[in-house]
Amino acid sequence: MERSRLPPFGLALLALVTLGWGFAWPFIKIVLAEVPPLTYRGICLVAGGVGVLALARLAGQPLAIPRRHWGRLLTLSAFNIVAWNLFVVYGIRRLPSGRAALLGYTMPLWSTLLSVWLLGDRLTGRRAASLVLGMAGVAVLLAPDLAGMTGAAMGVELMLAAAMSWGLGVVLLKRFALPVPTASLTGWMMLAGGAPIAIGAVILEHDRWRPVTNSAVIGLLYSVIIAFMFCYWAWNRLVLMVPVAVSSISTLATPVIGVLSGMWLLGEPLTWQEVAAGACIVAAIALVLRSREVRPPPVTSSAG
Repeated sequence: MERSRLPPFGLALLALVTLGWGFAWPFIKIVLAEVPPLTYRGICLVAGGVGVLALARLAGQPLAIPRRHWGRLLTLSAFNIVAWNLFVVYGIRRLPSGRAALLGYTMPLWSTLLSVWLLGDRLTGRRAASLVLGMAGVAVLLAPDLAGMTGAAMGVELMLAAAMSWGLGVVLLKRFALPVPTASLTGWMMLAGGAPIAIGAVILEHDRWRPVTNSAVIGLLYSVIIAFMFCYWAWNRLVLMVPVAVSSISTLATPVIGVLSGMWLLGEPLTWQEVAAGACIVAAIALVLRSREVRPPPVTSSAG
């Protein structure tokens, strides 16, 4: 039977992922002020993927992915890497980083719905109530933009698309559970998704490349080493360790850290919309995660 709670190692990963990804949101804004979006994400994914695979090699783990698994790996990369990263870098440019984080981390709501279809989970009354709460939080953020039809409405839509694509990617990662080490899986997913983004950056953004300030360099280093190399590996490990609803707990405090770090690093205001939306979204996800049902894993999960 599959674990329904995180072991101590998982709890440690959870804490580090929460902090790592929470502080990443204001750094995204800092870097995007100087680096074009495709270039930024292409650098993060390619450098991050190479770095993860290099560490896996140093640890003596196999890097090869059997040919029969490449179709599924590319599918995972399309949703977890390409769609998520593209929607985020274009969406966050239209929103404060804290608000973007709140919208992006509605992911567990979408993964809950999709897990009913793809993993055979039941949509209980508790989970249905959580969806209503989550959508109320989204509505609080969206209502002012709909009233004024401002450019921020597009940012909201892009961030919701990012959350939906990530939610599907999480469920597929659990469903496929490829029997390869987590580090190798993470590295190849990054490279598979980063290659087309990097190519797009060369074609579409090469004329916008300029020297950058120290702030942007620090943001890039943080993104590559912490947000991509470590947090992506740790997140994939969490997803494969426990059921989808349990692994989603790693997103609970992340948008809160994102809001607070945006206030600290960028001087973003904390409005009643962020407070109300954050309360609804966190309450919704917490309601989902209170279920303690245990189900057998569909496939043997990967190690490493």
